[in-house]
Formats: sequence, C-alpha cells, structure tokens
Amino acid sequence: MAEELSRQLEDILSTYCRESISDDGSTVPNGQSHIPELNGLVNEKEDDKPEDSKVNGGDSRVEKEQKKTQEKKKVKGLGKEITLLMQTLNTLSTPEEKLAGLCKKYAELLEEHRNTQKQMRVLQKKQNQLVQEKDNLRNEHSKAILARSKLESLCRELQRHNRTLKEEGMQRTRLEEEKRKEVTSHFQVTLNDIQAQMEQHNERNASLRQENTELAEKLKKLYEQYKLREEHIDKVVKHKDLQQQLVDAKLHQAQELLKESEERHDREKDFLLKEAVESQRMCELMKQQEVHLKQQLSLYTEKFEEFQTTLSKSNEVFTTFKQEMEKMTKKIKKLEKETAMYRSRWESSNKALLEMAEEFHFHSSWDNDAITPPHTQSHNHGAAPPPPQVHSDKDGLLMPPPTLTPHPGENHIPLPRALTTKDH
Repeated sequence: MAEELSRQLEDILSTYCRESISDDGSTVPNGQSHIPELNGLVNEKEDDKPEDSKVNGGDSRVEKEQKKTQEKKKVKGLGKEITLLMQTLNTLSTPEEKLAGLCKKYAELLEEHRNTQKQMRVLQKKQNQLVQEKDNLRNEHSKAILARSKLESLCRELQRHNRTLKEEGMQRTRLEEEKRKEVTSHFQVTLNDIQAQMEQHNERNASLRQENTELAEKLKKLYEQYKLREEHIDKVVKHKDLQQQLVDAKLHQAQELLKESEERHDREKDFLLKEAVESQRMCELMKQQEVHLKQQLSLYTEKFEEFQTTLSKSNEVFTTFKQEMEKMTKKIKKLEKETAMYRSRWESSNKALLEMAEEFHFHSSWDNDAITPPHTQSHNHGAAPPPPQVHSDKDGLLMPPPTLTPHPGENHIPLPRALTTKDH
C-alpha cells in the first residue's frame, strides 16, 4: 500500500514538473530545466521577477512622461506648422510652386499617417501576445489548482493509510502478545522463533515509520514549493494585469492620436483642395492673359517692322532727294547766269524798241497799259524768264516747273523733274 502511494506521488510530481517545464521553458535561460524541489532556484526567480517588474515599471513611467511631453509639443506645434505652411506658400511666387509645396506637405502628412497606423498594428500585436500569455498563465494556474487538489486527496489517503497501519500494528502487537503468552504457556520450545518474528515485525515497523517520516517531509517540502509557486503565479498575474492595463491605455491614447491626426488631415486636405482649385483658376486666367499679350506683341512687332521698312525707304528717298537737290542747285545757278545774260539782252532790246517807238507812230486807240505793241511783244520773247518755280498737286507730289520759252536763236533747256517720296 505504501509503495503504491509513493508511486502515485512520484507520478503526480513528474507530470506537474513536465507541465511546468513545457509552460515556462522559454523563460528559463541557457536551456536549464525547471525542478520544483530546488528551493534556491525558486527563491532566485522570485527575487529576480520583482526587480524586473520594478525596472519595467520605471521604464514605462519614463516612457509615459516622454510621450505626454511629446503630445503636448505636437499640440503646440500644430498652430506653428499651419503658420509656417502659410509663410512658405506666401514666399513662393508662382502658383505652380505653391501647388508643389502643398503636394509635398500632403505627402509628408500621408507618411506620418502610415507610420501611426504601423505603430497601432504593432501595439495590437503586443496586446494579443499579452492576452495569450495571460490565458496561458490562467491555464497554468488551473493546472496547479488541479494538482493541489490531487495532492490533498493523496495526503488524505496517506493519513488514512497511516491510521490503518497503526491500527494493524496495534492489533498485531496485541495478537502477538497473546500468542506469546499462549506460546510461553503452551509452547516454550518455540519461544526463540516467536522472538525472531517479533524482531522482524519491529524492523518492519521501524522501516514503515521511517518511510512515513520521509513521505511527511516530502509532502511538507512539496507544500512549501507549491505555496511559493502559487505566490509567484499571483505576482506574475498581477504584473501581467498591470501590463495589460498599460497596453490598453497606450492603445487608447494611440487611437485618440490617430483620430486627431485623421481629422487634421481631412481639414488640411479640404483646405489644400480649395487652394488648388483657386490656383488652377488663376493659372487659366494668367494663360489667357499671356495669349492675349502675345497676340498684341505680335501685332506691335508687325507694325514696328512696317515702320522700320518705311523708315529705311524714307532714308533712301531722302538721300536720293538730297542728291537731286544738289543737282538742281547747280542747274539753278547755271540758269541764274543765263537769266542775267538774257536780262542784259532784254534791256538792250528795250532800248532799241524805245528808239524805234519814237520813230514810228501808232494808232491812238491802243491802251499803253493793257496792250503791248506787236513789235514790243515780239521783242519780249527775248526777255529773261522769271526764276523757275516748283508746283505741287493736291496729293503732295512735286510737279515739274513750266518750260521757259527760249529767245529766238537760243537753245531750249528743260528743267529736271523733282522727285518725291511716293515715286520711290
């Protein structure tokens, strides 16, 4: 019976140790096996766990403070970013550059939005891992409770077995004493055999007592280890609960930040779309003005080219006219000389006519002022002609002067025709 109980106890311990090793194998460093009977390792783990939890708690607090300061800075920096964006847009001259700056800002905000989504997915993965670890710890705790119930039932069975052994021993001692009395009274010859049997029974009882004490010590150690294990599990569960709360808070905070960033992104997107539409409209107006100005410029260039051609033609005409004028001045000087010669001849002819008028008598009916005598009229052909004059028609063209009637016996010299701007 004792051997069967010890065997059941060893089976329970081995199964419990294997389950604890399979559950906690990843947490033991350097591939060491988990032995629940070693109190030193359990104490060391319990001492290390609170230190790690303290360090993690301090780091989490520092991270919380840093994140809070960063959030405050982000909230303060929103107004600054908007003012800086407006300043940068005002510094840009063309609407194309403004549109390019807005697109660049939109791309940066989109990249920031994607990074926040990636962080949110990483936090969700961490949350799922923590929930899975929590479920594993709960399963381990339930297994420990089952093992505890099995151990308690085993202890009760051992106690009952001890009581039965004691009762059997008492009964056997009483029977042996009665038999010894009967044997001493009836069979003194078999006294030595009975004493040998008594010694054997005493040795067996001693071995049973020793086994009972050893089992009691083992149960005591197992109970202490189980108690320490339960305390450790409680601490781990509390630590995981705190971590779960921290992760929930971070997730909620990240969701709020994501929501704020999405709202800000929507507002900025609407604003940028309005600006883009306005800039597109201004761009179309500018293009229309540019086309109109190009048309005017082409018209003015054509007019300027025409003016340039007319100016070059007028310069050529002016040079030719200047040359003709020089020729005319030379001819006029020559004609003046001829007129002076003709005038002297005319004066001499007038003197001759006066002399002839005294000799002849004309009729009294002629008027001396209105009518010139025939002989004087014939002599007037030899008088000097007046200086040539240049006449112009109604279109502004220079007309040739009237031809002079030469004196009989003189050569006829026609005047050259004057050139105009329209002749060229």
